[in-house]
Amino acid sequence: MRQSKLFTKTKKEAPMDEVSKNAEFLIRAGFIHKEMAGVYSYLPLGLRVIKKIENIIREEMDAIGGIEMKTSILQNKEVWEKSNRWDDEAVEVWFKTKLKNGGEIGLSWTNEESHVNILKQYINSYKDLPIYPYDFKDMFRNEIRSKSGIMRGREFYWKALYSFSKDEQEHNLFYEKSKVAYQNIFKRVGIGHLTYLTFASGGSFSKYSHEFQTITAAGEDTIYLDENSGVAVNKEVYDDETIALLDLKKETLVEKKAIEVGNIFSLGTKYSAPFDLKYKDENGENKLVIMGSYGIGLGRLMGTVVEVLSDDKGIIWPETIAPFQVHLLSLGDDEEVLKEAENVYERLSKNNIEVLFDDRTSLSAGEKFAESDLIGIPYRAIISSRSVKEKGIELKKRTEEKGKIVSVDELLALLVSKPDRGLTSI
Repeated sequence: MRQSKLFTKTKKEAPMDEVSKNAEFLIRAGFIHKEMAGVYSYLPLGLRVIKKIENIIREEMDAIGGIEMKTSILQNKEVWEKSNRWDDEAVEVWFKTKLKNGGEIGLSWTNEESHVNILKQYINSYKDLPIYPYDFKDMFRNEIRSKSGIMRGREFYWKALYSFSKDEQEHNLFYEKSKVAYQNIFKRVGIGHLTYLTFASGGSFSKYSHEFQTITAAGEDTIYLDENSGVAVNKEVYDDETIALLDLKKETLVEKKAIEVGNIFSLGTKYSAPFDLKYKDENGENKLVIMGSYGIGLGRLMGTVVEVLSDDKGIIWPETIAPFQVHLLSLGDDEEVLKEAENVYERLSKNNIEVLFDDRTSLSAGEKFAESDLIGIPYRAIISSRSVKEKGIELKKRTEEKGKIVSVDELLALLVSKPDRGLTSI
């Protein structure tokens, strides 16, 4: 993509009411546009990142048997009344509206009832189970206050998978697989080394659930981490009983601030019971389906990456989810430099390298470097009078202070060999 054709522009300042690092950098770098508090539009650069995160999650969900579907955002009042979660006194965050021909509907804020209502039509026998449907979906929560940029919004994009199993044993097998899949996701998006499986409250479903918490000073949660085992406990369930269950001498636990980037719950029959979601077992007896819930907010994950992988200059995207593999910069208006830059851009494009080409001639080298640091693409390839004289390209990683001269063939070999680039279908 030519940067001269990219309608977004970088900004020197973020909106005054934005205090989080992720919102500041993503707005300034042209990844998102703030519509109002807690509501953001994803601009071309931001959409490319979200799509790559989505595809990584999709691959990991498919690998453990997930089946992708798409559920409706508009929700039927009668469906939610079955679980007693339609009333505003039970759920405070509903966005609701009325139909022109009468009747009230809501906008999805979570997905349990939606999936159960659909699956009830298809589950009859033990032979129909287990089933692991999931979808990517825009969600809406009427929060009183919205903060932390795209990490906590009134409108957000998430993935939710729900497991439907015959019994606890079958459920537990999938539950353990999901832990591994989630750890794979966080490793692939570049924050696996900072993200820990964390015991948290199971609410009304079970004694414990599991969160995946990423260590950062910007975190909203407090966890106690055993750095040797890599197991953590949320402060909300930190007591002697939990410590004994985990076998974590107290003296080995370190208090940390963290951001929750994913969670998994055992739901039991909490939602299958009100919908009478049953199956006939091998003996012809009716039994309630056992459920589990597995969620990840994609915007929240994207924002967390920015919070923990950035410096004072801007974002540092991991190669797996960066909007482009390489940022190609043409410096000056020398005809030979411009011609060489066009040739390099053409060769990269023909080899399916995702390249953002800064072909603008109106900006100084310093301005281009500052913008490139802010945007945070992993590799910067510079075409200048110096590089042309040395018959190569000046290549520098975003995390490095100095670059080196390489040939076009060497650059291609480096970028083509990079695994797990993710896909963009936009």
